Amino acid sequence: MHLPSSPDQDLKPCPNSQAALPAQRRPHLRQLALQFAALFVVVALAWPYYGMRNEALPWPATAFEIGAVALLIATLSRQPWWWRVIHALFAPLAWVVAELAIDPGWFLLAAILLLLVYRGALSGQVPLYFSNTDTAAALADLIASRSQSRFMDLGAGVGSVLCPLATALPDAHFSGIENAPATWLVGKLRTAGLTNCTWRWGDIWQANLAEYDVVYAFLSPAPMSALWDKVVAEMRPGSLFISNSFPVPGIEASHVIDLNDARRTQLYCYQR
Repeated sequence: MHLPSSPDQDLKPCPNSQAALPAQRRPHLRQLALQFAALFVVVALAWPYYGMRNEALPWPATAFEIGAVALLIATLSRQPWWWRVIHALFAPLAWVVAELAIDPGWFLLAAILLLLVYRGALSGQVPLYFSNTDTAAALADLIASRSQSRFMDLGAGVGSVLCPLATALPDAHFSGIENAPATWLVGKLRTAGLTNCTWRWGDIWQANLAEYDVVYAFLSPAPMSALWDKVVAEMRPGSLFISNSFPVPGIEASHVIDLNDARRTQLYCYQR
């Protein structure tokens, strides 16, 4: 089977894949815009009133009013329930934390640490999920039935899938791509001694899926439609796309593997 001539070859997107890049890759900007809209509405209405009375804004009440308006906008725009809770609590909690007078350096440190681990949640609504040993075992059975498989893990985390697979199936080739610095480093160290495993830093939307006959993803519901467009545009006939826990909306899986683990994992398999 053809192997890439250079480590970067399979990070070059196919020309048709650009249409699959999801608009929701910057959802945090839309949510921030919603909060700023709520802030603007409340302050624009309250400032003239208190300004004419030569009084300062009553920030505890103002913070809760901003939360209420943000909740209203989130509800009208049909945000998921967890976003509604976040929007309702954001301004009140920000005011409470401000009253604690915590050194700003601690917030900077916390933000850096979170970004190192959860960068995917910020850039594409993809939190860090760990695939368990039952999932790795089920994937190993699938890959073993395909001769000389080339396997790609999109958003490979710390290598919880690639490490056991590469160890169990030395004749197959495994690649993982990750963009969160801390988890990428852990995965890089874990896979360093595996000759049949390639560990890459990069954006899953720039990876060329045409080089692989099995592609695995454990992401979130948010990017699945756009990822399916990329799969259709790039993966070859006869290849297999597997999504852990999150089906592709509106597309019936070729088959579903039900695992007997604690959280009743389901692997949605889509034959190209």
